[in-house]
Amino acid sequence: MLEATDLTKSYGNFTALKGLNLSVKEGEIFCLLGANGAGKSTTINLFLNFIAPSSGTAKIQSMDVSKHAQDTRQLLSYIPENLKLYPNLTGIENLDFFCGLGGRTHTKDQLEDLLIQSGLQRDFIHQRVSKYSKGMRQKVGIALARARDARVLLLDEPTSGLDPKASNEFSELLLELKNKGVATLMATHDLFRAKDTGTHIGIMKEGTLIEQFESDEVSFQDLEKLYLKHMHN
Repeated sequence: MLEATDLTKSYGNFTALKGLNLSVKEGEIFCLLGANGAGKSTTINLFLNFIAPSSGTAKIQSMDVSKHAQDTRQLLSYIPENLKLYPNLTGIENLDFFCGLGGRTHTKDQLEDLLIQSGLQRDFIHQRVSKYSKGMRQKVGIALARARDARVLLLDEPTSGLDPKASNEFSELLLELKNKGVATLMATHDLFRAKDTGTHIGIMKEGTLIEQFESDEVSFQDLEKLYLKHMHN
């Protein structure tokens, strides 16, 4: 579903991403670990076509996102660290609005069901988003991915700042989407969440993917040691 081939992004003399090669298939959750500036967000932004590559390609369902921006955008949903919703609208009104931007219409009952399936408490569905916690806002993002029937999910630090309960609930929702064949690429600092939720893990440093492996190949303790070794070198 997602494929990066020699993907590179430079800004003048600075190279933010250096010859990235990775693939994420249906039903996989690929977690990118790394410090700030490692190239994780750059990778996500290239797949979103928010920025253009200096060389190489980012493909979604075999389509180059630079050449097929509209087609690839229809396949994906994006949840950033701080999901931007309209604070004076309710959760269901936000969901209805953003679905409409994508050309999809749903009944009130369908929208409510999408939010409930995504873990939002029924009492909050018709409350203004200004009263939502970050975890609640992220659940609206999951509901939007469901509504769009997204085949690809791009996540940039989606659990940053969430309490353990909300973070665990978010991971459970990702695993549910995984079981439906959604391909997920997630940039994160959370080693535990990457090990617990991801099917594949990549470690990035200074724009280079220096390690990638299946998550069940390592214990959490070994992952932590490997990560710290690379960060200290």
